[in-house]
Amino acid sequence: MKILTRYLMRAHLGPFLFSFCALTGVILINTLAKRLADLAGKGLPMRVILEFFALALPATIALTFPMAVLVAVLYTFSTLVAENEITALKASGVDLRRLLAPLLVAAGVIAGAMVVFNDRVLPEANHRWSQLIVDIGRKTPTFLLQEQTLNRISPQTGGSVLYLRAGRIEPGTNRMWDVQIYDVTNATRMRTIFADSGRAMFSASGSDMIMQLYDGHTREVASDDPASFRRVYFQRQVFGIPGISNQLTRNDRPDGYRGDREMTVGMLQSQIDTLARQRRDAVKELRQTALADLEFAVTGKAPAADVGAAVALDSYMPESTVASRTRRTADALANLRRQVEQVEESMRNYEVEIHKKYSIALASLVFVIVGAPLALRFGGGGIGMVIATSMVVFSLYYVGLIGGESLAGRGYVTPLFAMWVMNALMTVVGLMGLATMGRESSTARSGMWDGVLQALRGLPLRRGAGR
Repeated sequence: MKILTRYLMRAHLGPFLFSFCALTGVILINTLAKRLADLAGKGLPMRVILEFFALALPATIALTFPMAVLVAVLYTFSTLVAENEITALKASGVDLRRLLAPLLVAAGVIAGAMVVFNDRVLPEANHRWSQLIVDIGRKTPTFLLQEQTLNRISPQTGGSVLYLRAGRIEPGTNRMWDVQIYDVTNATRMRTIFADSGRAMFSASGSDMIMQLYDGHTREVASDDPASFRRVYFQRQVFGIPGISNQLTRNDRPDGYRGDREMTVGMLQSQIDTLARQRRDAVKELRQTALADLEFAVTGKAPAADVGAAVALDSYMPESTVASRTRRTADALANLRRQVEQVEESMRNYEVEIHKKYSIALASLVFVIVGAPLALRFGGGGIGMVIATSMVVFSLYYVGLIGGESLAGRGYVTPLFAMWVMNALMTVVGLMGLATMGRESSTARSGMWDGVLQALRGLPLRRGAGR
C-alpha cells in the first residue's frame, strides 16, 4: 500500500499545482482589475506595484487552496476511472475507501496550515494592503483630474482650497483646455480664474503643484462689498499650491484602525468581549429607564431627578411635565434599543469572521470527501466533468458562504450555522457517496451524462426494493 500511496500523491501533485496557479492567477487578476483606477497614472515605482500584488495575494490564496484540492481530486480519480485503474484495483480486492486515507491526511495538514495562515498571515496582509491603497490614493491628486468635472485640489495639511474644471485634459502631460478654477479658500472673497489653456505640474521636490495658465482673466468679488468687482486679464499666469505631494508617503500604522478582515482571532475575540460589556451596560440602562417609567405610571410620582430639586418625591407632576417626561423616556428607550441592536450586529459580524477563518480552511477536507465519490461515479466525463463539477461545487459552496454571512449579519441565523452549514451538508453528501464506493454501475466508457441517467434510472428500483 505504500507504493499505491506514493502513486496517488504524485498523481495529485501535478493537477493541484496547476489548478492552484491557474485559479490564483484568474482571481488575482479579477481583483486587481477593480483596483486598476487606483494605480493608473500614479507614476508608482516597480517596487510599490510588486508590493501591491504581493499583499493582494494572501486573500486570493485563502480561497484557491481549497478549490485546488477539489480540482486535483476530481481530475486524478476521473483519470484513474478512464484508464481502468480503478477497475484493476477493485479486481485486486483493494477497498476504494482506503485510497482516501493518504488524501485525507494531506488535506488535514493543508487545513491546519490554512488555519494558521488565515489567522496570522491573512489579517496582516489585508491591513497593510488597505494602508497601501490609502497611501496611493493620496499620491498625485492631479493625475486624477477628470474632464467636465469639478476636481478638488487642496493641500494635505490645509491651506488654499481650489476646484478645477477643464473641458479637455490630455492624459500623461496634464495639458488642459477651457480651464476654470474656483478659489473657495476665503469665504468673504469669491475669486474665479478662466483660461483658454493651461498645464499642471510639480516642483522639483515633488511637494508643490505649479499651475501655468494662458490667455485668460481673473474675476474677484468681495462678499462684504458686492458693488465692487475686479477683472484682471493675463496672457500667462503662474502660481503654486504648496503641500500637494507627488511623492508616495508611507504611513505605517500598526496600531491604527483595523476592519474585521484585518484582525486575528485574538483581536476579534477581544472586540467581541468589549462589545459584550457595552451591550450589558446598555441593557442595564434600558431596564432601569423602563422600570423608572413603569413606577411613575403606577404611582403617579416621579423621582426628584426628573422634576428638579424644588419638587419633593411625594408631589405629583403637572400635565405638561408628564408629557415631557413621556417623550424623553420614549426617546431614551428607542436610542438604547438601537444601540443594543448595533452592538449585537457588530458582535455577529466579528463572530462570523472567526468561524469563516476555520470553515474555509477545513473546506480542503470537505472537498476530498465529496470529490472522490463524484469522480468515481461520473469519471468518464474527462476534463469536461472536472470543470463542470468544480464550477458547480465552488458556486454552491461560496454562494452558501456569502449568503450565510449576510443572513448572520442581519440576525436571521447564528454565525456558527451560517459559516458551517455548507461544510456540514457537503460532508453528509460526501459520506453518502463514500458508503456506495465500489458499487458504481457506470463503466469507463460511459460519459458523465450516461452516469447521471443510470443513477436516475436506479432510483425507482431502489425504492421498490425498499418496500
